[in-house]
Amino acid sequence: MEGIEEGFAEKESSGCIDLCLGEAAVDLTGDIHQLPCCIKYNGPCSVSHYFKPNHTGIEVDGLKVEEAFFRGRKLQGTTIHLPEGYSGFVLGKRSSDTAKPTGISEGNMIGWETNAKFQEITFWNHDNLPSQDDAYVRSFHWLAVSRALHKPATAEDLRAASLPLKQELCTSEK
Repeated sequence: MEGIEEGFAEKESSGCIDLCLGEAAVDLTGDIHQLPCCIKYNGPCSVSHYFKPNHTGIEVDGLKVEEAFFRGRKLQGTTIHLPEGYSGFVLGKRSSDTAKPTGISEGNMIGWETNAKFQEITFWNHDNLPSQDDAYVRSFHWLAVSRALHKPATAEDLRAASLPLKQELCTSEK
């Protein structure tokens, strides 16, 4: 059993990821789409020639609905702005001729560079209108929850939270 655990630990050893801002990082805000399908192609394509979203004039749950067709299938989507303080990035592997930081072996080094950035993303559904109940939209709510959970508590926060507790204790004793 120990031999298995030791071998597992060797495979799980962590490396270093060097993330740097690429020289040619472009702003793709308005051009990032989350499609409800898998495209098994990785290469150049004139997407804007074939994929042409249109505004429908419909608004659902405060979300402006867009419509597009992909390989004959109707898609309905909406554009979501990333929350304040967050940005999206398109990453690519750094070319091997770029200088590596000293003290890190090449075997453990994974180099990434930022090829593009964005501030909004359009997500698409196949057969239904986008809404605030979509899992993709709800996933952004976690960012606010996470920020609230990890925010340091101040003395004022603790006092404000303890007042209702004291009042509840006083009324339950009577």
